Amino acid sequence: MIVSDIINYRLFNQQIAKTSFSTPQEIVRWMVAMQAQEYAMSKWAIGLRLNNVTDADVEKAFNDGQILRTHLLRPTWHFATPEDIRWLLELTAPRIRKAMAYYERELELDSKLFNKCNDIIGKALTGGHHLTRLELSDLFQNNGISLNGRQMGHVMMNAEMDCLVCSGRREGKQFTYALFDERASTAISIAKDEALLLLAERYFTSRGPATLKDFSVWSGLTITDAKKAGAMLDSKVFTKEVFDGNEYLLKRETLELALDASLAKKIQKSFLMPDYDEYGMGYIDRTAIFNPIKLTSEFRKKNPVFDRMIIVDGIIEGTWKRTIKGKSVVVETCLFRELNKAKSEAVKKSVNRFVKFTGSSE
Repeated sequence: MIVSDIINYRLFNQQIAKTSFSTPQEIVRWMVAMQAQEYAMSKWAIGLRLNNVTDADVEKAFNDGQILRTHLLRPTWHFATPEDIRWLLELTAPRIRKAMAYYERELELDSKLFNKCNDIIGKALTGGHHLTRLELSDLFQNNGISLNGRQMGHVMMNAEMDCLVCSGRREGKQFTYALFDERASTAISIAKDEALLLLAERYFTSRGPATLKDFSVWSGLTITDAKKAGAMLDSKVFTKEVFDGNEYLLKRETLELALDASLAKKIQKSFLMPDYDEYGMGYIDRTAIFNPIKLTSEFRKKNPVFDRMIIVDGIIEGTWKRTIKGKSVVVETCLFRELNKAKSEAVKKSVNRFVKFTGSSE
């Protein structure tokens, strides 16, 4: 296996190269969980993996509860489907709680307060009510509980870990919380070992080739649990490939890509990568997509911050930013180097595709 194989396999498995799906919920389910703290860009991360889907389509799927947003894995905000959200939380919440414990002591938060807040939240949201964090904070205040911003954040995250709340529909630009059991009525619990195996299967299916360390860091699981999950994978379905001394896991059917030269030429390899996209965040080792060129000091002075990346042929070739002017979206690109005609055209198409997704015109 060589670097170009890793890139091609990942583009294919992440549904960027060629999608097998048509709806936002199908993509989120395929990806298991998608990092989503930068909400606008996380919607584009879904749109990137679909054809002819707009920002409004993804927003509707979110408001309708077909995709949900909560704290998972490491933790940070993630999209997940109603079917997967409970077992994902139950698997990863114990590690998250351990990480939160120190700060909860510092903030003078305890189980008695959490339980009192949960009772208030549960009563307020029952019956399909969706409330913003500010509205819930005011409700706590009315019940004699005064919380600062950090304390409020921990109270709500605790409610998420308890599977009491998850995302509700947006009110304008404001996010709301909804009752978990009402929003995710199809959510199921899974025993830990079964959940470990399921998460590993779906991670390596959607993100392979990847290492067990990639899986451990992405999931927030201990390396011991990651290795346990890896050992349970069916060797008839998953295989191991070695690159640069490291062992990578991927589905055997992915290797068929290497035999299909015609497909390799047709797949999409160039796009505007959103902030925190799984094409980068799905791995602790991201060297496969790094550009080996050395940037000039002049370029670095002009571009001190790198966040949204331009991907051409699977690797980073520059940065981009979006500006909203009235009802129009303007995309500015900054390339590391001058590209040939074909690559320049790929960048142009990538920009047009993103603008089309926003429902605007440049």
